[in-house]
Amino acid sequence: MSIPHGLETLHFSFTGTQPAGRFAPVLVGVVGSGNLEVLIEPLADSGAVSECRLEVSTSARGFAPIWRAVAEDFHARHPLGGVLISINDMGATPAVVNLRLDQAVAQMRSAQP
Repeated sequence: MSIPHGLETLHFSFTGTQPAGRFAPVLVGVVGSGNLEVLIEPLADSGAVSECRLEVSTSARGFAPIWRAVAEDFHARHPLGGVLISINDMGATPAVVNLRLDQAVAQMRSAQP
């Protein structure tokens, strides 16, 4: 199987049962070899209070099924709504992805009014 070079972009969407409410965008992690950054921000579409969108840009192409499993696991732990989560990945393992996602949610919740 031939995998093309460059970044792969993946999109996932879930229905959340916990509206995130108002919060300032949160950025955790650093894009670098074997790591990633996660940006979590409110969805600009005010009608999407129950939607959780995950957008992944990754240098590790061909791992969409693993990313889907990570996204589903995250959403099972944090069924947020009204959020956009952007992930910029440079080959992080699923454990590191989960760590960064949990960090972002913790910072988001600690900064809420």
